[in-house]
Parts: sequence; C-alpha cells; structure tokens
Amino acid sequence: MKIKATIERLPGGMMIVPLMIGCLLANIAPNLPKFFGSFTGALFTGALPIMAVFYVCMGATISVETTPYVLKKGGSLLAAKVLCGVVAGVVLGRLLGEKPVNSGFFAGLSTLAVVAAINDTNGGLYMALMGQYGSPRDVGAYSLMSLESGPFLTMLTLGVAGLSAFPWPTLVGAILPLAAGMVLGNLDRELREFLGRAVPVLIPFFAFALGAGIDLKNVWQSGLLGLALGLLVVAVSGVVLVLADRLSGGNGVAGLAAATTAGNAATVPALVAAANPAYSDAARQATILVSASVVVTAIMVPFLVAWWAGRSRRSGSEPG
Repeated sequence: MKIKATIERLPGGMMIVPLMIGCLLANIAPNLPKFFGSFTGALFTGALPIMAVFYVCMGATISVETTPYVLKKGGSLLAAKVLCGVVAGVVLGRLLGEKPVNSGFFAGLSTLAVVAAINDTNGGLYMALMGQYGSPRDVGAYSLMSLESGPFLTMLTLGVAGLSAFPWPTLVGAILPLAAGMVLGNLDRELREFLGRAVPVLIPFFAFALGAGIDLKNVWQSGLLGLALGLLVVAVSGVVLVLADRLSGGNGVAGLAAATTAGNAATVPALVAAANPAYSDAARQATILVSASVVVTAIMVPFLVAWWAGRSRRSGSEPG
C-alpha cells in the first residue's frame, strides 16, 4: 500500500491529513486521550514538546551563512503581519469600538475577533509547507514570526493600557530551540545530518496533536461568518505578505504560507477580556470565530501555496 505517496498527493498532506484525523478523533471521542492515558494520551496533547524538538532538528539544518536571510525574511513577514493587525484594529476600532455587532449577518463580529485571527500565524502549517515548497532558511524565518504568538501583540494592537510589554523569557524561549539546533548543526556536520533527517518525520505527529485541539462545534456554531473571517484573513493578509516576501527576495510562497490563523489564537480573546473587561462581550463569540478561521485557513492555504509554487516554477521566479 502506498499510503505515504497518497497523502503527499494532497498539498501539505503530511500536515493536513494527520491534523484532520486528530480533529475528528478528538471530537468524536473526546475522552479517548484520558481513557488510554500514557503515551496514547500524550499524542493528543503533546504538540508543543514535539514542535520544540522539530525546532532543534530544523535549526541543525540551517547554516550560519543563512542567518542574514532568516532575519530579513522573518522580519519582513512579521512586520507585514503586524501591519495588517494594526490597520484592522484602527479601522474596525473606529467603526465598532470594543463591542461586537449585535444583529444581522455580522452579529458577533468584533475588532477583537478580526485582530486575533490576523495577528497569529499557524507556525506548524507554515513550517510544513516551507519544508515541502521552500527551504530550511524559509522554515527558520518562523523563529522571528513566533514572537506574534499569544495575546501580547493583540493587546498592543488593541491599545490595552499597560499590557503591551512582551515578557523577555517568553521571547527568548521562542528562539532557544532553533538556536540550539543551529549551534549543534554548525559545530558538527554529522549532527546536522542526523538531526535533519528527523524534520519530515515530526511533522505529522505535531499536526495530529494540533488537530486534536480544534473543536468542530465551535466551527459549526460560527456558520458563514466564521467562513468569511477565514477567507478575509487569507485574502487580505495574503496579499500583504506576498508583497513583503517578494520585496525581501522571495517568490511569494513563504508569504502566502503565513496567511493563516494559529490554533492558539482561539485562546487570545478570553485572555484579552481577562486583562480588560471592556472586551468581555466580544470575547465569547470572538473565540468561536477565530476557531473557524483556524480551520478555514488551514484547509485553504496549502492548496494556494501549492498552486503559487507551481506558478512560480513555471514562470522562472524561483528565488536564488
């Protein structure tokens, strides 16, 4: 049976198929991880540890000569993401303020929901797509983009007074695994080859765990509005990120791969509301809408990236 070949026919298949399997199992049998516990339970909940190991192994494949490229590419994509969030926050903040829309098709939509959905990139999906359609240098660019994770950038964008600081231990912790891998890989070529072979193997495992954290009921409840928010994130941030990628010397593939919503972005509305009660009314529906955007962008972006990568190869616009 050619299981691997079949999965890889789907764009980003090694990420998407395990993610969907984890999502379906967790929603059909939510008590399964607790029932079996031990290693089986850990497969459903261990996304972060597996991704940490992935970072170390991926870092080992990055030569020190590529560091300027990583800083340029990661910085460009991060700046583009921040710009999209700030513009959305300013425009919608003037129209809606801190409260959600109360009626009509857009009922439940809020500045908080849109900013949270735009601000945080699905790092696992980005790294998987760049591993297939990009290069280790492109994957390494996420070490800078990971600074957008969590509620801090959203709080800053929304202008929550006194909550704009980013804790330095968290900032350093986001970079340490990749940096450790880079040091090991550059000190010992054999270690680079040894750790580098684990990179594609780890992708389906953290994808499965990420999928197990997605609640399909939230996606269903959000209806067409959640679908529209996901489409908005891909369309609006995708254009800006592709431009930023091309300006930094890329062909747009990395930018398009970053036009997603991270799974942990669904936790941001509640955290923001806890820090500032003014967002309490918007937080509940925002969580549902952001969850829908996670699923919509995770499904759409791999197909768009595969199409764009093929288009770039045919037009001869592969970066050097």
